[in-house]
Amino acid sequence: MAPSPDISQIKRIGIVGAGNMGTMMSFGFSENGLDVSVFDVSGKNVDQAREMAGRTKTLQGRIDHFKDIHEFTRSLDSQPRKIFLFSVTHGRPADSVLEMIEGDLKAGDIILDGGNENYRNTERRQEALEPKGVKWIGMGVSGGYQSARRGPSMSPGGDREAVEFVLPLLEKFSAKSARDGKPCVQYMGPRGAGHYVKMVHNGIENGMLSVVCEAWNFLHTSLGLSGTYLIQIGSEICQTRKTPRGDRHGEGKGEGGYVLDDVLDKVVQDDDGSEGTLFWTVMDAARRHVSAPTIAAGHFFRVASGNRAQRLKVADRLQILKPRRAVDAKDKAELVESLREAVYASFLCSFCQGLELIARASKDEGWDVNLGKCIQIWRAGCIIQEDHVADMLEPILLGATEPIMNMKLVDEVAADLRGSFDALKHVTLKAVEWDNYVPAIGASLEYLKYVGGGTLATRFMEAEMDFFGAHAYDKPDVRGEDPGKPTKGAHHYEWRPA
Repeated sequence: MAPSPDISQIKRIGIVGAGNMGTMMSFGFSENGLDVSVFDVSGKNVDQAREMAGRTKTLQGRIDHFKDIHEFTRSLDSQPRKIFLFSVTHGRPADSVLEMIEGDLKAGDIILDGGNENYRNTERRQEALEPKGVKWIGMGVSGGYQSARRGPSMSPGGDREAVEFVLPLLEKFSAKSARDGKPCVQYMGPRGAGHYVKMVHNGIENGMLSVVCEAWNFLHTSLGLSGTYLIQIGSEICQTRKTPRGDRHGEGKGEGGYVLDDVLDKVVQDDDGSEGTLFWTVMDAARRHVSAPTIAAGHFFRVASGNRAQRLKVADRLQILKPRRAVDAKDKAELVESLREAVYASFLCSFCQGLELIARASKDEGWDVNLGKCIQIWRAGCIIQEDHVADMLEPILLGATEPIMNMKLVDEVAADLRGSFDALKHVTLKAVEWDNYVPAIGASLEYLKYVGGGTLATRFMEAEMDFFGAHAYDKPDVRGEDPGKPTKGAHHYEWRPA
């Protein structure tokens, strides 16, 4: 019996996709000493990637570029296992490439799908390739094209043996935590767990993105003022001025003003189909009965922003007041501090909602995802790195003897949310008064009110549903009914004779 291959025998990786992410990952692997083969269905992309590689002086491993996919796969034949990394759009594009190379695959080969893929598609491909002995690993890659070169955060899931085989290679390539130097890559669990964790990461990210842009608008428009990754890059954006030459692509040219002045207010990734993870997160939260309003509000905010033409027509019809400068803001420093607390509380709400969704899916699917490992891989290289939240949650989640399904029941989380509540409420009230946009911040306030509410207005909703549909209800202070289980109630009242 031949000995099992060792990762030290893998000297070359094949990357499918020569766009921004794929090209930057090819540089990252090369700069870590690995040879790289690159293929793209677009010959133009291949040519551009080759030109960029030729201008880059820091490469150590050889990078070869291919327009013929079978020449590309043959370049990996000298190894005991072919290792591929897909960096292509979710859905049909990944399927089409797999169809082209399937005849070139053999038992033991590993495909790391680094795209933002739906976890059910990942599981479908895993099942299809299993009879052939080929392992398809759904691996979220977080951090955008810059981290793709300098070290991303990664969440591989699928066959444990295959992931553990490539893990030393991924650990070398990944981002490293500034706190303890640990690689920001961990085995997430079987089947679609890796892509699911990345999907929810993107949901948390968009909740945070919405909160940051709402806070910026509050500061910029109403107050006239211009440790978290999004805050760090936000500060750079706010300080980046136009120059006579612009950047290397010619953008940002001008004699005065800021580059941000040139950015239109429409986010179109949901409309053009290039991004699906946020939609999937919101849909899956509803399907699994996890309340995630910060994430959902941020998503619907950007959906509304996408169709600017329709929005301008509606704005003309509604004539709703625009965000305005506050003339009655007496203590701006105090208000800015309240905004800081409100942003933190909203960030923490987004984390709670995302982690609770992962916990619910892990239980439903039998994945056994360790939420502490999620926090570990999110410490660097990704968009949602947040040191204070990570420092608080990582030891608690890693040390948990059983899954934590509700983050608000963690004493430290509850204390921070409770301590920030007044600031969150104050900022929301001021934002409404000054006609600012605060969908995610406002949703976070309402979220804390109703998930922590003992007597909700929904008792009236329950009565109305019983009235028109005989849906039945439970009674307060009745053993077995209050609090009871989320099942159909024991009582029906004949409100009006049928």
